[in-house]
Amino acid sequence: MPHDIAQHSRSVLERLPTWLICIPLTVQWLGLTLRYGSATLPSVANPNITAGGLVGEGKLEYFQAMGSTAQATIARHFAIHNTNSYSIADLQQQMISAGLSFPVIAKPNLGLCGYGVRLVVNIQELSDYLHTFPVDEVVVIQEYLPDDGEAGVFYARHPNEAHGQIIGLTLRHYPQVIGDGKSSISELIQRNPRAQRLFRSQQHQCNYPTDDIPAEGQVVRLATIGSTRVGGLYQDGARYITPPLTQAFDAIARDMPHFYFGRFDVRFSSLAELSNGQQFKIMEINGAGSEAIQAWDPDTSLFRAFRIIFAKQRLLFAIAAANRAKGYRPISLWRLARLHFRQRKLIKYYPPSN
Repeated sequence: MPHDIAQHSRSVLERLPTWLICIPLTVQWLGLTLRYGSATLPSVANPNITAGGLVGEGKLEYFQAMGSTAQATIARHFAIHNTNSYSIADLQQQMISAGLSFPVIAKPNLGLCGYGVRLVVNIQELSDYLHTFPVDEVVVIQEYLPDDGEAGVFYARHPNEAHGQIIGLTLRHYPQVIGDGKSSISELIQRNPRAQRLFRSQQHQCNYPTDDIPAEGQVVRLATIGSTRVGGLYQDGARYITPPLTQAFDAIARDMPHFYFGRFDVRFSSLAELSNGQQFKIMEINGAGSEAIQAWDPDTSLFRAFRIIFAKQRLLFAIAAANRAKGYRPISLWRLARLHFRQRKLIKYYPPSN
């Protein structure tokens, strides 16, 4: 993996306003709607998941549907239905029962783009997190995976075919700066357009010693999450897709009943092991609403970026159409809108990510 990722320029999609990106995608979605006769058809891409994973599904839905093969690959975790009535002793017992120790990751069961995802280092911080989290919503407590490597593995399988394929692999790098032995972390951030997003990102808390002066060449990670909204970098890792990797994720996906389309977000220690389909842990899974995040690689042209995204949407509709032919029915546009607005509303009340 590249060392000096902090200095990468922004991708062409990152430089465009979101509304402008949405125009061609919406036009294509409308075209696919006319072709297939349903605007919400992708909601049956993964029939066992709420709205097919298009919007409004919980992270735990994917884990709960897994068989033993798939279960063996996920990070240890447990769920807390937040009632704001948990004592420190209760939380400690749940940690012990789950076989977890600090630090851990606390995150919303219903979330996206890293909102509400926090590294929690002790029981008091966990208690504080729950007391600032929306009541009656579910929090996922997950083991912290210290490996440097993170990737999004995009998988798809036609419902009438026995095996699927990896249609994209993206390497995700955390926001960081590299020391020069003279400048403080704050000064390094000010000179780094990508890292500056930490200051502009809503609902994110920067937990780094701003006055520290890193040694020359020292890499300083600035956030727990790697989302582009806080300055993370996405790089197309298609060259690392191999038959062993495809076989590994095909086995996992086929051990999830009626799962045909989505992205596995994983942590790994080395690219060589990942390419061999070994030594990785799944942090979470996204379904029909998964973005083809490799399109956000700074080395990807605007034409190729949209070609990647358009191809993803065409495949999504085709897979969902095959499931509809098997008897599954898409949800209504009204219900899809309700799921969307509920999720967007909740995000505003999540504790800040870090």
